[in-house]
Amino acid sequence: MSEQYKQPNTPEPYWRQSTPLPDFKPLQNDLLVDVVIVGGGITGITTAYLLQKRGKKVVILEADRLFNGTTGHTTAKITAQHGLIYDEFIQHFGEDKAKQYYDAQMEAKTFIKNTVQDLSIDCDFQEHDAYIYTNANRYLAKLEREMRAYEKLQINGSLIDSMPLQVPIKKAIVMKGQAQFHPIAYLMKLVQDFIDRGGLIFEHTVATDVDKGEHRTVLTRDGHKVTCDYVVESSHFPFFDRGFYFSRMYADRSYVLGLKVKEPYPGGMYLSAEDPPRSIRHASYQGEDLWLISGETHKTGQGMDTDYHYEALESFSREMFNVTDISYRWSAQDLVTLDRMPYIGPATSNDPHILVATGFRKWGMTNGTIAAHVITDLIIGQVNAYQKLFAPQRFVADPSLRKFFSYNVDVAKHLIDGKTEKGSRTPESLQKDEGDVVNVNGKRAGGYRDTDGALHLVDTTCTHMGCEVSWNHGDRTWDCPCHGSRFSYDGEVVEGPAKKPLKKIDHT
Repeated sequence: MSEQYKQPNTPEPYWRQSTPLPDFKPLQNDLLVDVVIVGGGITGITTAYLLQKRGKKVVILEADRLFNGTTGHTTAKITAQHGLIYDEFIQHFGEDKAKQYYDAQMEAKTFIKNTVQDLSIDCDFQEHDAYIYTNANRYLAKLEREMRAYEKLQINGSLIDSMPLQVPIKKAIVMKGQAQFHPIAYLMKLVQDFIDRGGLIFEHTVATDVDKGEHRTVLTRDGHKVTCDYVVESSHFPFFDRGFYFSRMYADRSYVLGLKVKEPYPGGMYLSAEDPPRSIRHASYQGEDLWLISGETHKTGQGMDTDYHYEALESFSREMFNVTDISYRWSAQDLVTLDRMPYIGPATSNDPHILVATGFRKWGMTNGTIAAHVITDLIIGQVNAYQKLFAPQRFVADPSLRKFFSYNVDVAKHLIDGKTEKGSRTPESLQKDEGDVVNVNGKRAGGYRDTDGALHLVDTTCTHMGCEVSWNHGDRTWDCPCHGSRFSYDGEVVEGPAKKPLKKIDHT
């Protein structure tokens, strides 16, 4: 690992710091509204914006701060090119549904572009072509099949031998007319419009349950209630899971470096076909090009030491480009469904008043935007062209059945393996800024000694379904390998599906 990489760098994307965010107070009394939206990411904010414009009384409940989750850690590509998926979608769903998926993504891109223009949003919106490239012979046939899928679906693209970015390639496939932007600058304008129209936002307000009666009542951890006609679960993982979503999705993590590079950026957005993937785009920041290099995907809680993934991205970047500075690093997490299409619509088949949007597979800017339109139409009683495509109750025999069993066998394996690992270290052996599984009175525990020397001990049993969490050194979190829950070093919930924190252990 290089000395420069070891230097302190900001473990957050620059756009979470370059845009001042207002503070919203926690919910402090009971409310009666038309719609409760749980989760303040792109789906929640866009849905609230659309519904409030249509005269609905809407409230957003955010468990932490706005944009503190997946939306705040995206690389913010606005594109329908989501990897080599269109040939696969044609095989699994047929040409009509594959074309619908592409149309939905492009409709989302058009909505974002028009909204930027209509509201005069200064969010560095730029249109670029998107490329998937390979330098491996075994991927050439896949690119050719994908190009045939583009032709069948009338996607504006082509198979090419070279591209503007100077990296070794054998072939690439380009999709024309895609885009990128500063996601928080864009969403903050929607937030302001929503508030100006009477919308309400409450941060640090954790929704825990829904009571069903004549109306729906969202209950919060602090004992308050919000009664409504519709509940929208846009909280990444559904907080009110009656559709067994924990068994139908898995959590996937990836890593990002924000770099300064000596050579000028040539334009375009790039994604390698090989594993581990490498994604490349640029952002304009303080008058300079900031190159965003991301990849190193793995299931949450099942990767190696997360510093390795940052190191691998750095090695790739320095090998390909003349890197002068590593300014930012961060990681992101998203959910992947059984068939790789999002779940958008009624969370269960017997209650159309509780709606869900999840499983965006790292392509949340377009999927989250189209989800907002599907959900808005369902609430106001209009038919949406994509509601059947994304219906959460769908089940495609291939690949859903095969992946359902393989995913849940993997969960069972990690549940058993975690119970047999007791930890050989003592809490006293931990150095400053070091975390690990430790042994406390013969029992497995999680220990972290912070930079001031204070020791934090937690029970490592995940409060969702009892799997044993593992230490994530890169992010200083405890991550569950079964369903992707994440906890801070002192046990507070960072990502669901877990709702309750890890138990603290008093070592004294």
